[in-house]
Amino acid sequence: MADRRSRVAEAAPRPLPTRFLTPDDLVEMFELPSVETVYQWRRKGTGPRGFRVGRHLRFDPDDVRAWVESQITGAAA
Repeated sequence: MADRRSRVAEAAPRPLPTRFLTPDDLVEMFELPSVETVYQWRRKGTGPRGFRVGRHLRFDPDDVRAWVESQITGAAA
């Protein structure tokens, strides 16, 4: 696990898109096993804040960035 953290810390941060993100975007960004992980985060209230556009789930890149920062801060504590 520490090896993965060091690789993440060394990797250059990728700029987030300026458009709203889809669950598939989060799967790709965070290398998640499936889109179901994103939906589980939503059900449990543990992931980034999302919103619905009709039946489609979207995420604001700023909210995703804030969520990532909170995860990093929480992990460091």
